[in-house]
Amino acid sequence: MAEILNGKELARQIRLGLSRDLAKISKKPSLAVVLAGDDPGSKVYVNSKEKAATEIGMESVICRLPSKTSQQELIEIVKKLNADNNINGILVQLPLPKHIKEEDVFAVISPKKDVDGLHPMNMGRLLLGQEPYFYPCTPSGIMEMIRYSKIGLKGMNAVIIGRSNIVGKPMAQLLMREHATVTICHSRTKDIKFFTKAADIIVVAIGKPKFLTKDMVKEGAVIIDVGMNRLETGLVGDVDFENVKDVCSYITPVPGGVGPMTIAMLMKNCFEGFMKYGNTVEIQ
Repeated sequence: MAEILNGKELARQIRLGLSRDLAKISKKPSLAVVLAGDDPGSKVYVNSKEKAATEIGMESVICRLPSKTSQQELIEIVKKLNADNNINGILVQLPLPKHIKEEDVFAVISPKKDVDGLHPMNMGRLLLGQEPYFYPCTPSGIMEMIRYSKIGLKGMNAVIIGRSNIVGKPMAQLLMREHATVTICHSRTKDIKFFTKAADIIVVAIGKPKFLTKDMVKEGAVIIDVGMNRLETGLVGDVDFENVKDVCSYITPVPGGVGPMTIAMLMKNCFEGFMKYGNTVEIQ
């Protein structure tokens, strides 16, 4: 049976360390989260981020905007946050209302306040093998779990299911940095099972409940489940956990796996940004 990668416990340890560091400084970093619209899932995520910030002693500001907010209005709010020396990190919660182009909004966030790591400069630096100001939270959280569990990636065949800018693409870059051989599968891949059966590690971020099943996984593979799907029976991942756990070597649960690590890495990004860049404002 697989060893469970306990993201909840590791995230607790990270938050505890941050809480200790924050207790040593008088001025506290402040995270601004912008929520546009009334997506139920987004409200839950934002509340979780606000709670996490409060628990470790970090300040937070939540900007709640109606769905009818225009793209230009949202951009102007982000610019004001850029110019506010009391704000050290800015996160625009996804998804945004359909009439707003998320790439245009991310491009306005100061790269040194972009704690989600999605600004073109941060993504570009990551692609070029350079150090971005911030790494995307979910992929960096996954890497932290892998390092903590002492899973060696050098020479491993890694398959990522999903090619999003938030998870799939940056995840590929981080895995390649550790000398894994990476394949990205997506909705147009003809035979995903062909690739997953040969994989030593599989990262699933496709948004389909229980998509990855036992017959798609080789013995001893490492399974990272990024999915969070709300069904009538509760929250499930993109991996059929009960079906797969007996064949793999490591697996992340849902809930309690990648999710808590994403929030922990967001807190870590905001703290480190405060310590490194202070009141630096860089408006694009």
